[in-house]
Order: sequence, then structure tokens, then C-alpha cells
Amino acid sequence: MSETSSLSSIRMRHADFSSLVDALDYAATGKAGMNFYDRRSQLVSSFEYRMLKRRALMIARRLLGLGLVKGDRVALIADTCATFVEVFFACQYAGLIPVPLPIPMGLGQHASYVEKLRGLLTSCSPGAVCGNEQWLPLVHEAAVLLPPMPILSGADIDALPEADVELRRPSADDIAYLQYTSGSTRFPRGVVITQRAVMANLQVISRDGIKLREGDRCISWLPFYHDMGLVGFVLTPVATQLSVDYLRTQDFAMRPLQWLKLISRNRGTVSVAPPFGYNLCLRRCSDKDLAELDLSSWRVAGVGAEPVPFGALTQFAERFAAANFKPGTFMPCYGLAENTLAVSFADAVKGLQADKVDREVLEQSGKAIPPTARTRAVSTFVNCGRALPGHKIEIRNAHGSVLAEREVGQIFIAGPSLMSGYFRDPESQAQLQAKQWLDTGDLGYLLDGNLYVTGRTKDLIIIRGRNIWPQDIEHVAEGEPDVRPGDAIAFVTAQGDEAVVVMQIQCRISSQASRELMVRSLSGRIQSEFGVSVDIQLVPPQSIPRTSSGKPARAEAKRRYLSVLDNILLQPTVAIAG
Repeated sequence: MSETSSLSSIRMRHADFSSLVDALDYAATGKAGMNFYDRRSQLVSSFEYRMLKRRALMIARRLLGLGLVKGDRVALIADTCATFVEVFFACQYAGLIPVPLPIPMGLGQHASYVEKLRGLLTSCSPGAVCGNEQWLPLVHEAAVLLPPMPILSGADIDALPEADVELRRPSADDIAYLQYTSGSTRFPRGVVITQRAVMANLQVISRDGIKLREGDRCISWLPFYHDMGLVGFVLTPVATQLSVDYLRTQDFAMRPLQWLKLISRNRGTVSVAPPFGYNLCLRRCSDKDLAELDLSSWRVAGVGAEPVPFGALTQFAERFAAANFKPGTFMPCYGLAENTLAVSFADAVKGLQADKVDREVLEQSGKAIPPTARTRAVSTFVNCGRALPGHKIEIRNAHGSVLAEREVGQIFIAGPSLMSGYFRDPESQAQLQAKQWLDTGDLGYLLDGNLYVTGRTKDLIIIRGRNIWPQDIEHVAEGEPDVRPGDAIAFVTAQGDEAVVVMQIQCRISSQASRELMVRSLSGRIQSEFGVSVDIQLVPPQSIPRTSSGKPARAEAKRRYLSVLDNILLQPTVAIAG
């Protein structure tokens, strides 16, 4: 078995197709394809797109043989494997709607994962569930109180008879898939993406954003249930006839340097990760590892999360310069599942571009003004580029008025990649239809037409009229010698004069005296820099909740904190007679 070729042998097309079916049909005439690797970067399976098409057509008829009809949902437990891709594209040919769902990503998550999965299955009401054998017991447990449905492994699917039916090509307005967002597990929201929307986004990603070329090779460890992994590294390679190499997300988490070694060995050119992926590699890389890497082929190192951390990525570039990583390789971008994936990309040759602003002015007036001689503290934000062609970005205030450049407000987007709405939520669909603009829930500002993302609206800490960004407080904590990037999370339990700012830090220090010293030191520094008191809690490693893209889940951290607090307050009080 060998990897698929980096040269497809057919003329490259930048996703100029009317549907994902048309995209795979064309890719199947070339020699590119998909390659799956184990945790030691050994090739496990490999197939050209012609084989993917053949398998997808067979599975499409088998799924229809179950009695499923056009528009029925098929839930896919989204492990990084060939079965997922085959069933996803089978749904495209069969007129069914694939729904990628997450796999558990850590130990001790059995109960919470089953609860989350039950909520997702209830929300999408699938006609069938497909997944690797190892996950099916969890699916059965989650589905125990739900209406009966076929729950199938890859072997089960292969054993099904093929229905003798004509497969009809999808229309532009047909739903291509549902993408569940990485927010609350109690109220899952399925983003409805049509064939028209996904093809519009794939075209601007490949042609105008990343500017993919013939001979490019994509490499990814991103989960298939997240928009960056699914759209960026399953659908984009197919729609541009490029080969792609995959590591499983959980294998990357255990051995992050396998990602860089695969790029080095296979001469990968395009790979994207949230900031924590780069941080993991930075922490784990020894001088010996560095000497064995050659990252000179890597021309697009995408980074997507809001806001993009300038300092941490600069450290990565400095460290891996010895392995021929070029600083201009970084390409910050902004996107969200509600826009299929991408909204903007930074310039392909300029790398990281930062804008430094006066933090005090930012907090008090909401304006991103350059520092002056009197500036006491600075905040740094990264340029995420201009809106992709055909797409628009506006910054608006709370009343809906469009703001001028360097004024921070809510990020609104419009364009052909927008979702149709949330699944089974007619109100969201009607609002999008009427307004044609989406409030992303993010905050930012424009400068020379470029977007700078400052944070999430719901995460903003408002105290005595000041707007404090939680990542600024977290950055102070990360300045401590024993605190790594991503080890701190800050949130507020109320707003205004009653606000209590809580910071949780994943702490690896065992000495009680050292722990107390860290808390006192940090409390003093935060009080000095921000004028606020912070309740600092040292928590064990792996305690900080994250979204599926690795961003700090501050709302979930707050929910857990308040839940523990409520339990303490509800404990019965025992009176002792004196």
C-alpha cells in the first residue's frame, strides 16, 4: 500500500461545481485521494477518489434499501476513518442528509458523552446511525429511550443489500449536511448547509483564500465533526482534486509532533490548526526532534480561533525556523459553521500582522486606538484579512448601527455561504431570509477593510462601565513560569458592581507554599493591571473545558463553577450545641 499521488493528472478546478456529487465525480477521474495514518504515522488505508466514488454509490443504494427516503438524516459518529467519508458521500448520492457527530475525546467522559449524544440524536432524529464498532455501544446507550433506528458499523453496512433504485442528483437548494455547533450540550443547534452554500464557500476558500495550486498536499488532524476539519480537509481536497493525509485527532493529542513529521515526510503544503495545536508542538519538541524536521514545503499554516494569539504563534515561528518554517507561512483566518466555514483570510504572503492598541481606551470607550507615549497597557490583535469575494463584514453597535473603522462592535456577516438557519428552527430561518445578515456573536473591528477579532460577546467582562477582555487577564496568568498557554480561563459570574471575576488555572505545582505564592503574585498583578479582584482557583490538568475547536469554553466553565457553588450552598448545616 502506498500514498496517493500529489499530482491528480487532471486539470485543477477550484470547486466550480453545483454540488458535492459533481465535485467527487470529477475528482474520481484523477489520481489523487485520501490517506489515513496511525499514531506512529504508519499508513493504515489509502484510496483514490475513484474508489471513494465507487464505494459511495454502493453504500447509497444500501442505505436506501433500509427504507430511507430523500431528506432523512443519517447520523455519522465522526471518527477519522474511511467509513465516515464513504457514508458521508453516499448520503450525497442518495439524497440523504449526513449529520457528523463527535466522538469522546478523553477519559472519564462516558456519562457526559452519552448525555450529549442523546441530545444530538434527539435533535436531528436520524433514520440511521453509522460509526466504527468501538463507538456503537455508546450509541446504543444514548438511543435507549429514542425511537428504534438502525445502528450500523462499517461491516453492517457492507452486509446490507443494494436497492435497485435510480440515484437522483441533488439540486443547489438541497441540504448537503447538518453541522452541529460546538456550544452548549443542552441546546444543540444544527446548522443547515445547502449544496449552494457549501460549494460557494469551497470555491472562495480554495481560489481566493488559500489559493490552492496543482501539486498541493493537505495534511490534517482536525476532527471530522468540526467545520474546520470537515469543510477544510474533507470537502476542500475533493472539490479541488488534491490528495490529503489524515491523523486521528486523539493520536495527535498524544503525539503532536507526528503532525509535523508527516508534513516533513510527505512534503505537505497546506495544514491548518487552532492555536493550541501549535502550542502543543512547541512544548513537546526537543532539539533532537527539531533536527529531524524539514518544514520548507509548508506554505500555508492556517490558524483559526478568535482571537488569534500573536505572541504564542511568534514563538512557534522562532522555534521552528531551524526546521525551515517560514514566518510568512502563517495565515490567520476567521470563520464559523453558520457560514459553512470561512469568512476571511489574511494575505497569503504577509503572515502574522498585529495591531497594538491602547488597552485603557479599548476598555473605556470601545475604540482600538494605537498606543501613545501615555499608554500604560497594550492589547494586541491579529489581522484576519478581508471578507472573501461575494461576502461582507460589518461591525455594528448594540442598536444595529454600522460603526466606523477602529470602533469595536458586533461582527455581522452576509454572503452566499450563509446557513439556511438552524435545523427545526423556523424563526432563525425566517430571520436570515428577511435580513440576509447574521450576528456572529463575536466582537471585533475593521482597519483598512481587514477584520480584527477581539473576543466573544458573551465572554466580555463588564465592570463599572469598562469592557475587559478575558484573554487579557488570561495572558497575565500565562506569564507565570509554571503556567502554559491555554492553562488559564477567566469568566465573570455577574456583570456590573456585583461582578465576581473567576480565574481557573491548570496547575502542576505540588508544593502548597509555591501554589499560595503563585495565587498571591497573580492576584497582585491582575489587581495592578486591571483594577479588579480575581478569585483564583488552581485546578488539575485537563480541567478546563474547551469547544471542539479547542477554544476555551468560558460559558461551560462558568456553568460548572456555579453548579459546584450551588451544591456547597445546598449542603445541610449542622448546629453544634455549646
